[in-house]
Amino acid sequence: MPARVLIAKPGLDGHDRGAKVVARALRDAGFEVVFTGIRQRVEDIVAIALQEDVAVVGLSILSGAHLALTARTVEGLRAAGAGDITVIVGGTVPAADVPRLREAGAAAVFPTGTPLDELVDGVRALTAAPASTERG
Repeated sequence: MPARVLIAKPGLDGHDRGAKVVARALRDAGFEVVFTGIRQRVEDIVAIALQEDVAVVGLSILSGAHLALTARTVEGLRAAGAGDITVIVGGTVPAADVPRLREAGAAAVFPTGTPLDELVDGVRALTAAPASTERG
């Protein structure tokens, strides 16, 4: 069974071309992909992640609010009892912010310009290990 990945566009950012390219690359690589569309609230992303029973939430952020939105998403998943869902971040992310995103709970960061095969391999590696806990 392929891993399910949610590609989400949190906040007010209305640009979704990169997220759609990532979603297609993951789908073509065998993942089952759910795409939220643009301008999603963190609470809605968490609800969709739970409803769709995803293994990974990929946040596509170009607005510069990546630190706050990532932290809020990780906190929201944990509060919902879904802290086992892996969160990854892609988009306009300065190199200096990568460690801070990792500290906020992002398992991986894929800045703009990351080759698609590198991103697919990264998501594949993150979903290869069996989940340590089950949500019920």
